[in-house]
Amino acid sequence: MPPLRVTCFVAGGAGFIGSHFVDRLLADAQVERVTVFDNMSSGREWHFAGHVGDGRFTFVRGDVEDLDALTAAMRGHETVIHLASNPDIAKAQVEPTTDFDQGTLLTQNVVEAMRRSGAKTILYASGSGVYGDLGDAEASERDAVGLPISTYGASKLAGESLISAYCYMFDLRGRSFRFGNVVGARQTHGVGYDFVKRLLADPTRLDILGDGRQSKSYIHVDDVVEAVLTAYRQEEKSYEVYNVATGDYISVTEIAQLAVEVLGLAPGSVQFRYGGGDRGWKGDVPVVRLATERIRAIGWRCRRSTREALHASMRSMLADIRANLM
Repeated sequence: MPPLRVTCFVAGGAGFIGSHFVDRLLADAQVERVTVFDNMSSGREWHFAGHVGDGRFTFVRGDVEDLDALTAAMRGHETVIHLASNPDIAKAQVEPTTDFDQGTLLTQNVVEAMRRSGAKTILYASGSGVYGDLGDAEASERDAVGLPISTYGASKLAGESLISAYCYMFDLRGRSFRFGNVVGARQTHGVGYDFVKRLLADPTRLDILGDGRQSKSYIHVDDVVEAVLTAYRQEEKSYEVYNVATGDYISVTEIAQLAVEVLGLAPGSVQFRYGGGDRGWKGDVPVVRLATERIRAIGWRCRRSTREALHASMRSMLADIRANLM
């Protein structure tokens, strides 16, 4: 595997996933420069506080909506990791334009800033929502993308299309990654996070959206980072798309049981109260299955199972909450 010699610009780098990329990049002596560009709407300064003294690290507080500021900050960087988007999938129920404003539009600005600044490679956080609701069918990158049933999925699909077009029109190099549900330390949204917070507030009962049978893959953020960097280093195609998931699955009720275990509550001591219906909210895909042969074929291996990833994530969240970091 060739050395990772890059100057890297991380849009949304102060957030949950972005800060783990920053950690991983700055742990590599071959990385020459890492710049985080973030408006801090969901990012936190403590996520990158340990790197402030590193001369290779720069933090720029700015909004990806500001194309001129984005372009200026991006100049001198070769690689862009694009993570800036609305992190709350269900938010569009009450704010229908949020995924266009904080997703599609931001991706347009990122690729245009790359064209103007001379950056050449983009690594984009897409998602499984691009496939729509396929039921129990396993989604492969080789299959035609389904019809998104959420504005979040539609925004991610639009972002992939924009990146593909810019790669072919303006000689960029792009990788889009359709992640399973990403979990880990510093997480600020998601079912595991919600369950831990609710159980800390009331350890006797837990409200669960849907019927609890929703079933998905949950992948640890460290495995996500390694998948992205593996594809970055090894693939030479102008543009490619990858599913990134564990290959195993867990139901929402099983996640609730795991949260009870992590908090040290007695089995059976918590009343689970279901909201009903087959999904958490309108636009939620209740069953997600992702084929991962393509990313595995270039050497990536997932180190944690879904259950292991969730367990580690909820333990980290509990520690952060008790330390008043969240």
